[in-house]
Amino acid sequence: MDDARLQTTAEEERPRAPASPLANSPERFINRELSWLAFNERVLEEASNTAHPLLERLRFVSISAANLDEFYMVRVAGLKSQIQAGVTARSADGLTPGEQLHAVNERARTLMREQQRCWRELREAMRGEGIEVLEPEALTDDERAWLTAWFVREIFPALTPVAIDPAHPFPFIPNLGFSLVLSMKRKGEETSAGLVALPATIDRFVRLESRKSAFVALEQVVRVHLDLLFPGFELQDVGVFRVIRDSDIEIEEEAEDLVRQSEELLRRRRRGSVIRLKINADVPAALRAFVVESLGVDEEDVFDVDGLLGLAETSQLILRDRPDLVFEPYTPRFPERILDHDGDCFAAIRQKDIIVHHPYESFDVVVSFLRQAAADPDVDSPIVDALREAAERGKSVTALIELKARFDEERNIRWARDLERAGAQVVFGFVQLKTHAKVSLVVRREQNGLQTYAHFGTGNYHPVNARIYTDLSHFTCDATFCRDAAKLFNYMTGTGVPEGMERISVSPTDMRATLVRLIDGEIENARAGRPAWILAKMNSLVD
Repeated sequence: MDDARLQTTAEEERPRAPASPLANSPERFINRELSWLAFNERVLEEASNTAHPLLERLRFVSISAANLDEFYMVRVAGLKSQIQAGVTARSADGLTPGEQLHAVNERARTLMREQQRCWRELREAMRGEGIEVLEPEALTDDERAWLTAWFVREIFPALTPVAIDPAHPFPFIPNLGFSLVLSMKRKGEETSAGLVALPATIDRFVRLESRKSAFVALEQVVRVHLDLLFPGFELQDVGVFRVIRDSDIEIEEEAEDLVRQSEELLRRRRRGSVIRLKINADVPAALRAFVVESLGVDEEDVFDVDGLLGLAETSQLILRDRPDLVFEPYTPRFPERILDHDGDCFAAIRQKDIIVHHPYESFDVVVSFLRQAAADPDVDSPIVDALREAAERGKSVTALIELKARFDEERNIRWARDLERAGAQVVFGFVQLKTHAKVSLVVRREQNGLQTYAHFGTGNYHPVNARIYTDLSHFTCDATFCRDAAKLFNYMTGTGVPEGMERISVSPTDMRATLVRLIDGEIENARAGRPAWILAKMNSLVD
């Protein structure tokens, strides 16, 4: 044993000094919610980066707005639930749930003001490129006539105007619901309120026929045609508002049928409590108070917006026919070794493991791997993506479908039903855990017997996301990796805790212990004067 190792051992034998009181000081921690808002501020900063093409800058505004909506639907909803439950425990950074909510709302108000500033700046720049979002007053007589005809044909049939009175109570507004509220009066009667909900199935921006790059916002189109929706009434005031509801769902551990409970929770989610009300800043006080009271919203949860509501939908203005204003399309490369084997994924993997770096290298290789497995007459394939084709060809297919994939639950349930109809065995992981593994396992009968191939991925099995996010794919036929993958599948289908894993660690069984062991190993290296380093890539650290 060398001197450095002896010295390290001696140091470890001595009693260690107690941790400094600074170790758990709130000043050393960053609040999780405020940290997320800081991330979204950095997303929005890209909208001001003039090195980006104009419509890509607009995309960053849209992404930032969509992110913020989801943040309120889930994270802020969680804070409000804690407050309602009387939780007063402080987070690591020293804030109670109530204090966190107040800080979040203040930071979010600043962020939304900056979003509107970016939108105004980009709208002006877009006008210089011939892309306009017009007010109805700026249209010519012919354009107004065309817009009216379009409204009557394409929009009017989908609208349900509601006059609010004792016989017609304030209607339910769904999550992300976008509505016009108005005060109106018929001759000889008192002023009454009306409401028009704008269906999500109609595009947010109407593209004019006469000017192919000119648009009018849907709420403005409806506003100028309210006389067709409420004939005989005199319009007095109009406001536009949008609601965000609690969209977090909690699956009960004692649920007998995860799919049925998930479907029921998704129905409830559409009717969750209002977490945030956004209303245009120039709506008259009386009309604003009417909406706030009707929705039962706390004043702290009301955001007055000086600008365009629903900025996430500005993504509809990113025109395909203006390639000069977006990023040049990027074509990822396909792994050359597979091409060298005439597209035979299995032959290429047998030669040597393959690491694929998405999105710079194509996700098509993952799809090809699974498709080849599905079509190969020598394959008996339990694969996570569980292609219907494999099941329909009589292959043994097992698929784990994650029901806690937030905002993708309905799609995943539909896929599960389709796979079951095709003959695949579908399981849904663990009630109390979110399954985040991305693994495929293919068992193939070859000349020398059964050969197993595995794919491990850090990203989702989603070809669109794989063109956006940075992830790694590892293809291997190494027996130790494949044995571990098989044990992992058995764990997920049979819930028996895997023993004797050789190459991979799995949460919640041994991943934490493995990480601690690896960290301790680097500490030991550092004390011994050997090279020591830790590189970690993650999108959230809360422990």
